[in-house]
Amino acid sequence: MSAKPSIKDEDFVFENTSVRIIVNRNCPEVELAGLKIGPFQEGKEYEVRFWIAEELEKAGIARLREEEMLDAMKLHKIHWKERVQSVKQISSLQEDFYPRLRRYLSSLRESALKKPEKMKEYERASGLSRDIVDCRLKKIISLSSASAQTEQFLNSMTREERAIYKRLHEIISSWRNKILKVG
Repeated sequence: MSAKPSIKDEDFVFENTSVRIIVNRNCPEVELAGLKIGPFQEGKEYEVRFWIAEELEKAGIARLREEEMLDAMKLHKIHWKERVQSVKQISSLQEDFYPRLRRYLSSLRESALKKPEKMKEYERASGLSRDIVDCRLKKIISLSSASAQTEQFLNSMTREERAIYKRLHEIISSWRNKILKVG
C-alpha cells in the first residue's frame, strides 16, 4: 500500500474485514480461491471475511446479518444527523461507511436495472448519498483550514476522510506559512 491510502486500498481492507453471516442451508466444507471454509449448519451464525460472505450470498448459502448491511433507513438517519449539525461538528461514522455505501448503491442500481420500479429507490439513495458526502466534505474543508484540531474530530472521520483532511491541512498550512512569511 502507498503512504497515502486510496479508495481502492480501503476497498481491499473492507473486503477482508470480518462480518457475521446467517446460514440459509447446510453446506459441506467448500473451497473458495484456495481457502477452505465450512462446513456450515443451517440457522447458525458464522464470522467470515466480507468477500467470502458475498460469494456465499450469491450461492444462496448464507446472508449478511441485518446489522452488517446499509439500508435506506440507516442512510436517512445518517443524512439527518449530518444536516442538523453545524459546520464545526462532524458526526461519527462507521470506519467502513464508504465501502458499504458503494456496495449498497451498486446493489440498488443492479436491482433498478432488473426491475425499473426500483429506480426511484436507487435515485433517492444516490441523492441522499451525494448530500452526505457533500455535507461532510464541506465540514472537512472547513476543519482542515483551522489551525489545530482535536482528536475528537479526527476520530469521527473515516479513513478516507482523514486522508483528505490531512492532505488539505498540509496544503493550507503550507500556503498560510508562505503568505505570512516575513523577510
